[in-house]
Amino acid sequence: MLNLADRDALEAVGQHYNVSTMLNVRQMTRNAILDIARQIKPGMVEEDALELAKDVLAEREMLKGWHGVFVRFGANTTKTFGAPSQPGRVLGEDDIFFIDIGPTWREWEGDGGQTFVTGADPEKTRCAADSKAIFHEVRNHWLKTGATGKVLYQFAVDATERRGWQLNLDLNGHRLSDFPHSAVYGGAMSDIEFTPSSQLWVLEIHIRNQAGTFGAFFEDMLLEDEYFNDF
Repeated sequence: MLNLADRDALEAVGQHYNVSTMLNVRQMTRNAILDIARQIKPGMVEEDALELAKDVLAEREMLKGWHGVFVRFGANTTKTFGAPSQPGRVLGEDDIFFIDIGPTWREWEGDGGQTFVTGADPEKTRCAADSKAIFHEVRNHWLKTGATGKVLYQFAVDATERRGWQLNLDLNGHRLSDFPHSAVYGGAMSDIEFTPSSQLWVLEIHIRNQAGTFGAFFEDMLLEDEYFNDF
């Protein structure tokens, strides 16, 4: 049984782990998300957007992922990781969507997610913005206090509720490494009883409105401020 307070064991890396390469793959992942998002337009069916995302990743030699490719439109943005979308969802003129990818490039894992809106619906716009704002509020709490993974997600719940949303803890932070990180630890950040180290963990924030009709998602590596100047 894993000791969730054993930092050395749960933060071990494989023989191919390299900090600079992991950061490069992070940037490749972020660039792919933005490229996919630019090509998604109102009137598109979610299944077609998913195929578009896979094409973009394939062109970059990043289609082989440690988790599947997810593109969620409208009400499907409330779905948890791995849950099937309602089929045939068409993106509206005042709508919301997110992209969640976990590609591997050669021996190294990437992971990223972001939410986008079409039109100017104020609540959907606020939801998308708040998913990112909560991510950074939790990340700043980690920087300032050295909180454990468990405490960080307790803090995330409070930060989300203050903004009037619900936090989905089924979409949770986790390890990231040279492939496969799950050989070391495949569990949740919210369970660990130590301060997660920079560049070894992903922080995920998935929020939903109270009615459960739409949501937003943002995830990225747990990193210091200087890595977020352009995102």
